[in-house]
Parts: sequence; structure tokens; C-alpha cells
Amino acid sequence: FPLFSPQRPLTVTNPINNPTNSPAMARKKNKEPKEEEEVEEEEEEEEEEDEEEMELLQVEVGDIVKLKQVLDETVAGALLDNVSLPEDHSLDNIKLGIMTLACAFAVVAQFSPIPFPECRPLLGLCCCAYFMLSGVMQLITTFLDKDCIMITKPLEEASATSKKEGECGPPSVPKTNPDMAKHGLRIRTNLPRFSEFFSLIIEFQGVPDSPFVTQTWSVGQFFDGEGMFDEIGMMDEVVAVYERFASGKFDKEETEADRQTKKQQ
Repeated sequence: FPLFSPQRPLTVTNPINNPTNSPAMARKKNKEPKEEEEVEEEEEEEEEEDEEEMELLQVEVGDIVKLKQVLDETVAGALLDNVSLPEDHSLDNIKLGIMTLACAFAVVAQFSPIPFPECRPLLGLCCCAYFMLSGVMQLITTFLDKDCIMITKPLEEASATSKKEGECGPPSVPKTNPDMAKHGLRIRTNLPRFSEFFSLIIEFQGVPDSPFVTQTWSVGQFFDGEGMFDEIGMMDEVVAVYERFASGKFDKEETEADRQTKKQQ
């Protein structure tokens, strides 16, 4: 019998000449799923990062204290981060020193090794010192801080300090408001109780009858009904108010005649 039948010729496929069975094609097929998986993973990571970046702060709008705290922190963050104004911590350091001294008197009164009743004079001295320092803190808060949330350094002084330390300096002194080189800014905010209107005032620190700019917004402009906070929108508004002050476009103080005219209207 013949080894091969003439009716059914044997065809032999050369694996080298067949592109579908070549090792290069096999490696290419193996690479394609891996590349697709890597692309999908990168897209998922980007989506997760976008979700984290767009995560909004939610606040109970009925809590006036928390509401004002969030707004004050946003105002300070916009001026420190977006505008790069240098903050002056002098008054804060004084208050920290007073509180530390008051706590030291409290520690001595609590953990004094002198037994009672021999320690009564020491206890009396510590208690008097503690309450006096607490009173000084209250006076500073009432008459110096008032509604101020932040004080900045003069741009000229801050620029010299940053050059010595080799850090990024503050913004340049605007030609339209050269007084910013010698005077720092006093940032004030106000949110009256049971009111929806939040006010921002920017003026010079330590200057009597300082020129100022003020802006008032409704809280509903930055919070929705569920308390979600539009932080970016608030920061943009604060930067716009600062730019108005830097350009020298100050507001005029409202007189009694202006108030009466508004009432009549």
C-alpha cells in the first residue's frame, strides 16, 4: 500500500512561515491584554484622583459657629495660598505665651509637693495669677482681636526676610497701592447671628481711619441646601476683593446721610 493516498494529499504547515503561529505573534498577543489592563488601571486611578479632588466639604448650615469657622479658614487660605501673603504671628505668639504662663501656674497649684494646708498661700497666689492672665487674654480678644481673623506683614519686610531665608517671596508691591510696602493688612470678617450675610473687610493694620474694601455675600451663594461648600468659588471671590484693595479702589465710609437715603429708598 502507498504511504499516502493520492486522493488526500498531505499538507504540512511550516510554523516559521505561518505568521499566526510565530513566537513574535504570540508575544504580541500576550502583550496586548497587559497593555489594555495597564491603560484601564491608569484610567481608574485618574478617575479616583478626580473624585478625591472634587470632594466637597459638607457643613451643617444651622451651626453658625461652624459655618463662620469654615468661611474664615477659606478666607485665610485664599490669601495665604493663592495670593501668598505673609502672615504676622506676633499677637498670636503673645497670646500663646500668656496661656502657657497661666498653665504653668495651674500645674504648680495642682502638683505642688507642699502638703495641705501649708500650701494655701501658694494655692492662692497661683489662682490669682491664673485668673489675672485669663483676664488679660479676654481683654486682648475683646479690644485687640475684635473681628480680626488674620494680620499680614508689610510686603517690604516680608520680601527682605524671604530673601535672607532663601524662600519664595510675597507678591510685589502694587504701584496703585504703595502703602502695602510699609503696612500690613488686617483681615476682618463678620457673620451676625441669625443672618445669612457674610462680610469681608480688608484694611491696613495699625493705621487710624485706614482705607478699606468690603464685600458682603449671602451664605447661600457658597452652600447648597445639603450644606455642600463651594470652596473654590469662595476663594476666587476673596482673591477678587484683595485685588480691588491692591489696585487702590477703596470703599467710602457710609455716612449718616447715606444711611437715611437708603432707608428712604
